Amino acid sequence: MRNESPTPAQVLGEDDFLCSVREGLRSRPRSIPPKYFYDAHGSQLFDLICTTPEYYPTRTETAILERHGAEMARMIDTSSTLIELGSGSAIKTPLILQHLAHDAVYVPIDICEPHLLNSTQRLQTRFPALKMQPLCADYHQLPGHAIKRHAGRRQVVFFPGSTIGNCTPDEAVQLLKRVAALVGPGGGLLIGVDAKKSTETLNAAYNDAAGHTAAFNRNLLTRMQSELGAQLDVDQFAHHAYYNETHGRIEMHLVSRCKQAIRLNGESFEFDEGESIHTENSYKYTAQEFQQLARTAGWHLQSTWHDAHELFNVHYLSQSAVEPLKLAR
Repeated sequence: MRNESPTPAQVLGEDDFLCSVREGLRSRPRSIPPKYFYDAHGSQLFDLICTTPEYYPTRTETAILERHGAEMARMIDTSSTLIELGSGSAIKTPLILQHLAHDAVYVPIDICEPHLLNSTQRLQTRFPALKMQPLCADYHQLPGHAIKRHAGRRQVVFFPGSTIGNCTPDEAVQLLKRVAALVGPGGGLLIGVDAKKSTETLNAAYNDAAGHTAAFNRNLLTRMQSELGAQLDVDQFAHHAYYNETHGRIEMHLVSRCKQAIRLNGESFEFDEGESIHTENSYKYTAQEFQQLARTAGWHLQSTWHDAHELFNVHYLSQSAVEPLKLAR
């Protein structure tokens, strides 16, 4: 049955953005959560990043899904409710949806309403028989009641793109526990996780020659200006991203080029030259490291797929330990 026109159930408020930015600028070291990258322009910039020759995760994960999508769909149950966290442009999603039965349900969840509605409409046109229930929300604060009407079906979360890497390991465990509570007993999780690799490859991926990642990072400052009325000079902050081998993560920062201040909501936040705002982490995990993390959160590994060079892994995890374990290439 064709779904009705998409109607978001929740929109992230401006107050959330203001509170997060104000709190982040007050803290030491200063930081702002990466979820605020994704306004409409930021989402478009991220789509451009995914096309750069340096940024391997998108094309590598896509190739894994293309090769093994049918097997993944069978494992998660072709008649399940597929809940995608941070769906964005949902470019990879058809690689799973095309193998689902006509009575399956697709629930895309994204923080950016324009991207959510556009991608849902595009997917609904391509898969008219599937019921789709878009939800505009921050999946870290997911209102589980919004999809309870499908509780009679097996619920499986699809979380591609290695977005789990934006969480610290402790935060990742907590998020995985919330996902477990969302899908319930017998539910599943199909998740993409970026693997550890050479520092050169990682640094290049987050410093593309075309400058899309730099623009993506600085767009956070532009949002602060346009939506919150912040007084600042975007050009006086430089994009800086590097692999921190000790912590096993890419760090992204906005570094002040000079002594300056950001003024916001009656407060002034002083910056010395070289002082930064930490805008993103992207943790990298070996297959074994992530599997241990998942076990800590109560998940059972059922299968892992990876590319020939082992740059990226896609794991299928279940709330049940009885399904047969498979390791795939």
